[in-house]
Amino acid sequence: MPDMRRPTRGALAATALLALTLAACPGGDSGEKGGKGRAAAGGQPVNGGTLIIASSDIDHLFPQLSVNFGAKNVTDQMFDYLADIGDELNTLGDAGFTPRLATRWEWAPDSLSITFHLDPRARWHDGQPVRASDVRFTHQIYHDPASTSLNYELISTVDSVQVVDSLTPRIWYRRRGPEQFFDAVYQMPILPEHVLKGIAHDKLRQSEFARSPIGSGKFRFVRWTPGQQIELIADTANYRGRPRLDRVIYSIVADYPAALTRLRAGEADFYETIRPENVAEVDNSPTLKAIPYQGSQYGFMGMNLRENGPRGRPHPVFGDRTMRRALTMAVDRRALVRSVFDTLAYPSIGPVTRGQSVADTTIAQIPFDTVRAKQLLDSLGWRDANGDGVRERNGRPLEFAIIVPSISASRVRLATLVQAQLKRVGVTANLEQLEFGAFLERLRRRQYDAAMSAWTTDPSPSGIRQLWTTAGSRSEDGSNYQSYESPAFDAYVDSAARAATPAARKAYFRRAYETIVGDAPSVWIYEQRLVAGAHERLRTAPMRADGWWAHLDQWWIPSNARIPRDQIGLRTVAER
Repeated sequence: MPDMRRPTRGALAATALLALTLAACPGGDSGEKGGKGRAAAGGQPVNGGTLIIASSDIDHLFPQLSVNFGAKNVTDQMFDYLADIGDELNTLGDAGFTPRLATRWEWAPDSLSITFHLDPRARWHDGQPVRASDVRFTHQIYHDPASTSLNYELISTVDSVQVVDSLTPRIWYRRRGPEQFFDAVYQMPILPEHVLKGIAHDKLRQSEFARSPIGSGKFRFVRWTPGQQIELIADTANYRGRPRLDRVIYSIVADYPAALTRLRAGEADFYETIRPENVAEVDNSPTLKAIPYQGSQYGFMGMNLRENGPRGRPHPVFGDRTMRRALTMAVDRRALVRSVFDTLAYPSIGPVTRGQSVADTTIAQIPFDTVRAKQLLDSLGWRDANGDGVRERNGRPLEFAIIVPSISASRVRLATLVQAQLKRVGVTANLEQLEFGAFLERLRRRQYDAAMSAWTTDPSPSGIRQLWTTAGSRSEDGSNYQSYESPAFDAYVDSAARAATPAARKAYFRRAYETIVGDAPSVWIYEQRLVAGAHERLRTAPMRADGWWAHLDQWWIPSNARIPRDQIGLRTVAER
């Protein structure tokens, strides 16, 4: 099921054939199985159709205030950015970015400001024009700590937004940096000032807007019935042209088996992540197809370095670096990945994915070595004095709890295997399965020992500041739930953010990754390779690693493949 954003995706696929396909395929699928597409006379796709996506429920629909990855999927269809990152996911300068609300932009000679020119045709879904004051208002919301925006730290380089005239916002920066364009456009979906200006920033999550938003994107909000469905409809008069689909319905499912059941029964057209044991079945089905695509999630067992929040005392087990390294040595990460994901996941190389430009697979990892792990535990005074198989020190057993979201079968399985591996070196790990909301709340409050977590990265490696630096640890609203703090790591990340060349940037990030891997605040377990399940009639566009839905407006269903649907309480609607 979808997971935390940056903070946020699920389990993967099996079979060697699909593993090879995934490595070679960029994720697009514009035709039938075998590559033969359907089109209207003249070879052009016909617009239309209703797409039903099996999805988990969400918390709210206010952009950038949710860690729920499914919510970002929905809001990205309704809200526009000043510009969109290209499919190559370049984050340096503005190369590859394409116009959205802004038709063009100009850099100041000193690069401390960028002037954007808005498309005069752009309208909010209530008919009001999009204005430069909306851009200024958006920055004020996301930059205000009271809003608890996830991107507060990520837009810290943006100083202010000036309204030059009604269609010309100018973004000013505190300092120059290679990712300053990315910071301004990727991290800030633009919000309507005329709708939100009277709402206190600390009340935005609870506002009516968060349940019934007004955007400027290709799809309009229709309704959200919690636990049942979210419905969007094409904005046929959109300033960038109407989407190919007529309607998108997110059909809420309780768990993975329910999603797979709806896909098999034709009650859903798409589900983003098929588990390894079901991939062959989906790919061999006459009505379904498996679509491999590049993911951007890494999974890990995070260790809480402090008790009772970021200002608490060091954790009695995980506060010690040598202990964390010993526990990491006791875990056979390759065996875990092979057992749970077969060939469609890699052992993780740290808080980075291989698709990011600064990834370095040559960084030395803490090796699997149970002999050395036992020696280190002995040196710390943790010994099995009474022969019961559990190490103790000063009468206290070496024991802790691992929380795991029950909705994620892959992480439950991983936690079970980690538990067995740690037992072999005299460590007791007790598993605590939690409903996803409760799992997130425990993380936010830092009320846990260890957690089977997963983060989905955005294209910029600088997003690591939010997740693993001291700033992310000290803030009550930060996302560094492990409370990992390292001045050396912080310094390397800051230097990477200011690096003038890609080579220098990668060199600094290598030092940062070497530091955090060596400090072992987490056991870095897996990096996903994803396979979606789709109905054979569905035509998709290329799927980006930062969000498979990035080109959802270009998906379509051939007219001769459309059927009437009665889905989750909706009246039967003959698709246009």
